[in-house]
Amino acid sequence: MSALFTPHTIRGVTLPNRIVVSPLCMYSAVDGFAQPFHFAHLSSFARGKAGLVFTEATAIEPEGRITPNCLGIWSDEHAQSIKPLVDFITSMGSVAGIQLAHAGRKASTSAPFTGAKPLLPGDEGAWQVVAPSAIPVAEGFPMPSELSVNDIKQLVASFVTAAKRSLECGFGVIELHGAHGYLLHSFLSPIANQRQDEYGGDLAGRMRFPLEVSRAVREAVGEDIPLFFRISAVDNVEGGWTMDDSVALSKELEKAGIDVVDCSSGGIQGAPSFRVSNDGKPLKRSSARAPGFQVPYAQRIKDETNLQSMAVGVIIDPHQAESIITDKQADLVALGREIMYDPFWPLHAAQTLNADPDFNLWPPQYKWAVDRREQIRRLNDE
Repeated sequence: MSALFTPHTIRGVTLPNRIVVSPLCMYSAVDGFAQPFHFAHLSSFARGKAGLVFTEATAIEPEGRITPNCLGIWSDEHAQSIKPLVDFITSMGSVAGIQLAHAGRKASTSAPFTGAKPLLPGDEGAWQVVAPSAIPVAEGFPMPSELSVNDIKQLVASFVTAAKRSLECGFGVIELHGAHGYLLHSFLSPIANQRQDEYGGDLAGRMRFPLEVSRAVREAVGEDIPLFFRISAVDNVEGGWTMDDSVALSKELEKAGIDVVDCSSGGIQGAPSFRVSNDGKPLKRSSARAPGFQVPYAQRIKDETNLQSMAVGVIIDPHQAESIITDKQADLVALGREIMYDPFWPLHAAQTLNADPDFNLWPPQYKWAVDRREQIRRLNDE
C-alpha cells in the first residue's frame, strides 16, 4: 500500500490521502469576493483527488490583502461567495481548507503578473499598510504604520471572526499564515519587529501576537477542527529568524492548539524576486531551487516537537513524495506550481505508484472512459 495514499486523521477530520494543494494566490477576486475563476481553479484539484485543497491566502480584513484582487472573508457576504467552492470540494471526497491571512507591510501591491509593484500613496487602489514596526519591506515600498496594542487586539478578534465564518462555510481545516514576510511572520522576525513593548524584544515577546491568534482561533473553532500554522522556517537573512527559533515557536504552537506546522521559508525583506519583462512574460529566478529543498525544515519540526509537519517546495515526482512520507520526513506533502501544471497530479501519482491500478480513485464521470482508454492502449501494445 502506498503511504502517500493512506488516509490520515487529524483531530476530527480524515484526509483521504497525504497530498495537499498549497494556498495558491490567483489575484482574481473582485473587492475580495470569489469569482467563477476560483470555482474552476479549485474544482480541478478536487476532481484530481488531492486529499486537502486549500483556498488562497484569504484576508481577514480589506487592508490584509496582498493586492486589490485578493480573496477575503471579512464579511458574511464574502463567506457566502466562497461556500460553493467548499461544497464542491467536499462533494468530490476531498477536504476543503482555508488559509487565513493578513499581508501586513507587504500588502497593497499589484499582482505578480503585472510586476508586483507597491501601490504608493495616491495610486489607484492603494491603502495604508501596517506592521509591528515602521520599517518598509524594501526600498521603494511604503512606510507602514506601527500597530498599537489596541490594533493588535482587534486583529486577534478579526482572525477569530474569520475562523468562525470559515466553519460556517464548511471548511474542514484552517491554516494561519505566519510565513513569507506577512503580518504574523513580521512579528516573529527581528528584521521586521523592533518593538520595545510586550509584542517585541526577545523571542517570547515576538511570538506573543502569533500565539495569541493561535489560542484564540483554537478556542473559537473547538477541538475537532485541525489547525495548521504556516511558517517561514528561516529568514535566510543575517540576524533574522532561524530554524532554532522555528522549533521553539512550534513547541509553543502545540500548547496553543496548533496541530500541523507547514514549513516554507524566506520572504521577510526585499522586493519579490520575480519581475515582468517588457513583453509581459515573467522572468525566471536567477537560481533554481533543488527538489524538496525545504523538506529538512519539516523533518526537524517532526523530529524535535510533538507536532505534525507538512513539507512544501519543489515536490514534483510521485516517488519523491512517497519517500517523504515513508521516511517520516513529514506527515503531509503540499504541491503548488507542480499541481497547477498538472491538476490531476494525485491521480497520475496513484498510477505511477500502483496505488490505483483500476482507476477507482477517478471521478466516475471519467473512470469509465479512462479505464477503457487504458484497455485499448494495452491491446495495441500486445
